[in-house]
Amino acid sequence: MNILIINGHPREGSFNNALADAYNAGAKESGATVEQIDLYRLEFDLNLKHGYTKRMTLEPDLVDAQEKLKWADHLVWVFPVWWGSTPALLKGFLDRVLLPGFAFKKGEGYKWEQFFKGKTARVISTLDQPPLYYKLVFLSPSTRAMKGLTMNFIGVKKVRTIAFGSIRLSTEAKRKKWLEKVRKLGMKNT
Repeated sequence: MNILIINGHPREGSFNNALADAYNAGAKESGATVEQIDLYRLEFDLNLKHGYTKRMTLEPDLVDAQEKLKWADHLVWVFPVWWGSTPALLKGFLDRVLLPGFAFKKGEGYKWEQFFKGKTARVISTLDQPPLYYKLVFLSPSTRAMKGLTMNFIGVKKVRTIAFGSIRLSTEAKRKKWLEKVRKLGMKNT
C-alpha cells in the first residue's frame, strides 16, 4: 500500500510532527511504502488569489505534492484544530492542490467527477479540549469539513477520524499512549 502523510502543523517540533512520525513508523513496520509531506517545509503562496477564475502557476513543491497525492492509496491528514478549523497553512495547501481538473471536474448542475475514488483516508487532529466535548458541543466542524466536504467531494469515501486532547493539559505519559495508538493505526494502514 502507498501511504501519504500530510502534516498540517505550521511549526517543526510540534506534537503533530510526533503523531505524523508515529504513523509513518507503524506503516513502514507493516511493509507499506510511505511518503510524508511536512507543510512547514514547503514554499508556496497559500492564497488562491483568483479563486477558480484564473489558474495560478503551481510552485515546484505543490507539483510534487500533487504527484504524491495521485500516487497514494491512503491519505493521512494530521493537524491541530484552531478556531474550529485547520491552520491556514493546511487550508491554503488544500485550496492550491485540490484543483478542478486534478481532484475533481465540475459537471452539469451539482454533479462532478471525482478523481480520488478508491482512495482511503485517516484524519488525525489535536485539540485543546476533550474530543467528546468538541463533538457534542461544537459538532466537530474541522472533522466534518475535512471528511464530508473535502475528502468525500473528491471521491474519498472511506475516511476514519481520531482526535486527541486536551493537548495543552496532557501529561508526557498520556502523549506516549497517544503516539503508540497512532503507531498501531499506521501498522494497520487505517
